[in-house]
Amino acid sequence: MSNKVALVTGSSRGIGKAAALRLAKNGYDIVINYARSKSAALETAAEIEALGVKALVVKANVGDVSKIKAMFEQINDHFGRLDVFVNNAASGVLRPAMELEESHWDWTMNINSKALLFCAQEAAKLMEKTGGGKIISISSLGSIRYLENYTTVGVSKAALEALTRYLAVELAPKNIVVNAVSGGAVDTDALKHFPNREDLLSEAKEKTPAGRMVEIDDLVNCIMFLASSESNMIRGQTIIVDGGISLLV
Repeated sequence: MSNKVALVTGSSRGIGKAAALRLAKNGYDIVINYARSKSAALETAAEIEALGVKALVVKANVGDVSKIKAMFEQINDHFGRLDVFVNNAASGVLRPAMELEESHWDWTMNINSKALLFCAQEAAKLMEKTGGGKIISISSLGSIRYLENYTTVGVSKAALEALTRYLAVELAPKNIVVNAVSGGAVDTDALKHFPNREDLLSEAKEKTPAGRMVEIDDLVNCIMFLASSESNMIRGQTIIVDGGISLLV
């Protein structure tokens, strides 16, 4: 019997790496996708293989459909199946709305929104081979509330959440379950690019009703639940993991 296979885009660091490692610990062979940091991707692969499962490292900018198709061809050639797809890779230009240029918009929407559609199309073909699968995307609170300098990313994540609902309905006959996880502020490398990083962290620490800010493992716990059979009747939902901060006005 082959192990189940999981693809985690943007899995050389941060939430993506943590999700890939947790899936590996649960017996999944892992496809590590990266766009720039080959050394970090190879380090992640070594950590995964040390857990006794297989790792395939694939370089692909998921904002480019031709690169997406090539990535899934490699997955098919190497593993011949896919059971879980974690749509984690993200990017974006952090500027006020009035300072955005067309290239900023296109770059962010391509990686954060378009990638889900075209990766899901390819993932579904592989998932059908084994009777179904799970697609889980990573969103953020900027999809539903204003965050400073977050226009492109917030809008792209709102599109991702809407697409999650459409895919959940259309892929249900193939036994493919589609959901998303939206996190509060998490202190990852990605947050270092935010001009107002310290303000975000301070607010999260002081105002989160749960008494602490969200950690990477909190999001990974939700990802693992959605990847399990226990979540089969949850479809097209965006589960917010934020310790309750989005409930505050």
